[in-house]
Amino acid sequence: MTGIKSPAAGSAAEHDPDQQTLAGAGATALEVRALYEQIEQRILQRTWTLPELAVGFTNDAAYVGRLVLAAEHTWDIDGDFDAELKHKLAECMWWLFVLADRLDVDLPAAYAETMQKIRDGLRG
Repeated sequence: MTGIKSPAAGSAAEHDPDQQTLAGAGATALEVRALYEQIEQRILQRTWTLPELAVGFTNDAAYVGRLVLAAEHTWDIDGDFDAELKHKLAECMWWLFVLADRLDVDLPAAYAETMQKIRDGLRG
C-alpha cells in the first residue's frame, strides 16, 4: 500500500480542517486494512486483489440503499436500521480510502479539489 499522502508544508490543504480530518480518517482506514491483510494472509495465503476490494465496496454501498429504504419504512430489515446505516456509511468511507490508496489517489486532495470545482460552478 502506498499510504495516504500528506499535504505539502504550507499548502492550502494544510489549512483546510476538512482535508486534515479526511487525512486522519484515511490513515486510520489504512491501519484497519493492514489488520485485514494479516487475516487474509493467514486464511487465504494472499491479500484481496483490487477487483475484490471494489466488489466489497459495491456490496456495502448497495446495502446502504436498502438501509435508506428501511429508514423510509419501505424495506424491512432485522435489527436497528439506524445503527446499521451509520455502520455501513462508515464502512463505505473506509472502502473509498482503501481503494484510493490502492489506486494511488490522494483522496483528501481529490475531495477538496472536486468540492471547490463544484462549489465554483454552482456559484456561477
